[in-house]
Amino acid sequence: MKIAKIEQFFPRRRMRLVKITTDNGLVGWGETTLEGKPMSTIAAVNELAEYLIGKDPLRIEHHWQHIYRSAFFRGGNVLMSALSGIDQALWDISGKYYQVPTYKLLGGAVRDRICVYAHWGIGSRDEKGLEQAKIRLEWLQKSGYTAFKSGPSGKWRAHEPPAVVDDFVACANLMREWVGDEIELGFDFHGKMTPALAIEVCHQLQPMRPMFVEEPVPQENVDALKQVSDHVIVPVATGERLLSRWEFRKVFETQAAAYIQPDVSHAGGITEVKKIANMAEIYYVHIMPHCAIGPIAFSACLQVDAVVPNFLLQEQIDTGLGNDLFETSWKVENGYIELPTGDGLGFEVDEKMVRQDNRITQDKMNLLGYGLVPSDEELGGEFYHLDGSVADW
Repeated sequence: MKIAKIEQFFPRRRMRLVKITTDNGLVGWGETTLEGKPMSTIAAVNELAEYLIGKDPLRIEHHWQHIYRSAFFRGGNVLMSALSGIDQALWDISGKYYQVPTYKLLGGAVRDRICVYAHWGIGSRDEKGLEQAKIRLEWLQKSGYTAFKSGPSGKWRAHEPPAVVDDFVACANLMREWVGDEIELGFDFHGKMTPALAIEVCHQLQPMRPMFVEEPVPQENVDALKQVSDHVIVPVATGERLLSRWEFRKVFETQAAAYIQPDVSHAGGITEVKKIANMAEIYYVHIMPHCAIGPIAFSACLQVDAVVPNFLLQEQIDTGLGNDLFETSWKVENGYIELPTGDGLGFEVDEKMVRQDNRITQDKMNLLGYGLVPSDEELGGEFYHLDGSVADW
């Protein structure tokens, strides 16, 4: 069996899919979405296809090593995201070849179902904001979610006046009031704060007992993360922008975080995320895989979640369940998704829907009379403080 064809599809914003087909007709799917760089992984996959065509798709570790190491310059978010999607697709093929769910090739399941959390929060305490939050909460509660994640909106400077901090904390406390003490609440700071400000805000949140605070500071400086975790009792989580075991190593060795959040579409795919999780286990660090893109990435996460003893909770956004891209969407019941039973990654793609091309390409922009592809197509855009300096998204 050899790899015969590699195709890419762009059915939604923030959704880049790769399809690998073998010469005997098996198909594997992966997701290479890289937020903020909508065209980059497309080019990377095209380059890597030259190596992969004609190769045995079952030699997953061998291909992973070649792609990561052979080009001299290792890592980086573009290469690792492209590698991640390819790795997912190869595991999908392997499961279909052996006619088992992929997790059975990874050592077998250590749990019977996967606990997931949804995105929900109170962004504003005005009448409209509260009504919107109430409607979404009631909708999510129908699926029995036991955990939610929110975060401070807007741009945060090195320090903010009491009114800004107090408003966010008031929203967090109101969330706790609405859901009670049986529900877990996490807060994503999105790497927007300095250590001093993050510590201040964490202390203000402490009475409502958050499950975790995510990315309190940017990911580049583990010592700064350690400073936060040493000064707060709220568990600290990080890792969605760390791309391999080598980048997680210092987080583990310094015990800078209680939970890690590797992304299966950025951190080397199923192969590497399982290794990261196994490495974390010896430090008693649990994983909560990050997944804020499409359903194929989410499906790949479920395979890792099934086999990792130190798994805690899986991030899940609405589109992650499959919606109209899968023949059958994932179903959340009482806050859990049952283990996949289908071969490979466990889903059947509706190719008619997947083949819709919803990219904002340069050609389309030229036809419309515009210049460069807008930077906010996928994520963020341009963010500035009032003085004109760049702000974090």
